[in-house]
Amino acid sequence: MRFITDYKLENFILNTKWEDLPEEVRTRSRVCFIDLIGALLVGSCSDQFTAGVELAKTIFGQGNIAIIGSEKRFSFMGAATAMGHSSNAYDIDDGHNIIRAHPGTSFIGGVLAAAYEKDISYKELLTTLVVSYETIIRMGQAIMDYYKFAHSSGTFGAVGIAAGVGRLYGFTKEQMNNVLSVAEFNAPLGPGIRSVEYPSMNKDGVPFGVMIGSLAVMETLCGFIGNKNLLEADEYRHYLDDLYENYEIMNLYFKPYTCCRWAHPAIDSCLEIMRKYNITHQDIKQVTIYTFKPATMLSKIIPKTADEAQYNIAYPVAAAIVTGDFGLNQITREAFNNPEIISLMSKLSFQVDPDIDKQFPQKRICRAEIITNNNEKYISSDCEPRGEAHENIGIKWISEKFKRITEPLITDDFKDYILDIMEKELDFSIVKLVDEINANLKSLEKAPCHLLGFENTNVEKTNWKKSAEFLVTRDSRNVYKNLKLRI
Repeated sequence: MRFITDYKLENFILNTKWEDLPEEVRTRSRVCFIDLIGALLVGSCSDQFTAGVELAKTIFGQGNIAIIGSEKRFSFMGAATAMGHSSNAYDIDDGHNIIRAHPGTSFIGGVLAAAYEKDISYKELLTTLVVSYETIIRMGQAIMDYYKFAHSSGTFGAVGIAAGVGRLYGFTKEQMNNVLSVAEFNAPLGPGIRSVEYPSMNKDGVPFGVMIGSLAVMETLCGFIGNKNLLEADEYRHYLDDLYENYEIMNLYFKPYTCCRWAHPAIDSCLEIMRKYNITHQDIKQVTIYTFKPATMLSKIIPKTADEAQYNIAYPVAAAIVTGDFGLNQITREAFNNPEIISLMSKLSFQVDPDIDKQFPQKRICRAEIITNNNEKYISSDCEPRGEAHENIGIKWISEKFKRITEPLITDDFKDYILDIMEKELDFSIVKLVDEINANLKSLEKAPCHLLGFENTNVEKTNWKKSAEFLVTRDSRNVYKNLKLRI
């Protein structure tokens, strides 16, 4: 491979200003941030977040950086790690069809931690979000081309954090070139399709991408030297040809349901029939979903955990048919044991439609066929998931989603207040924003999980913690303190 270092990407990351961005991109950056804050809030209810906080406390130690959903404060590495565990915990964040991944969630933990540490303005954070999205999506396409398989979001997230945090830390173009190389070369190559079939907290690999990207920043500050990244290679430089002209952030989709995007059109195709023909779940004898092959590979088990419920196609469809929605109320233990949902799951079947399959991943389409107890057959239209890029999702749509998904967590008055800030107050301090959100959570540190039917999982402190204690000795903390002085 032949590489050319011309600093085109690095200059874009470091020198882009808010005033340089088209108005539609500025609006979209606000939409993205509102959505990501919602994901972080909801994710703070998860067992995955509990594990992330425990990991941050054990490995990286305390500091002065606040994290969404906790009273604890951490070092940069700790804060990034903790929020990297919450941002994708309920699979409610933005996505990009071509890289088949969730860009925003995969870097927001590190970028928000650095933004809090540097006490920047909301405007500067939004600008940083834009350059991080543009970097991650372009690098994601290069990585997909190079390795020839679909990766988890965390693979690309490492590069997004390198770009965003490097900008906030005031890197030179040479440092930025280095951190991009280190992050891309060492990014976790998570096999995303395995988590589709066997769901767990492994899921999209976001926490590990966040940690690798954040470590790449620290490594660069410590003098670790990388060399070249894929977007400098002859084969992949074309992904930068339209930089400054075309903004990939405008090609994001946004999710109404707390489950894998591949299940969304299956839910909507069934609900379309039920609403159109006034059918209830009790009228249904059989449901057949015609869709693209990867969707049929999603798990179909009766879930016992939130992750098993999200990376599933049978459970979300059945739960939506029975309840009319798939949100936080459908990922509780009570819902997992609902006999009507379990019974409906046994009436579902999934088939690959060759014509629909040809259109994946550019389009994710499903068609439902419902047969009722009196043997009447109803067929839906070919449904795409709601929130696709061509819908040009704006502030109104995303604000309504934010209010709906955060219902158990913050009051209506505070929702209106914080949404108004995130829409209009560009000079607002990120420190103040995060602190006010935490101050107004209904059940901080007691985990609003009890509202979702879950209880906190306290990670047992066994010998693995003792074996890691050398990482948080006074000497290593002094090293980190010295790093902070260099930033």
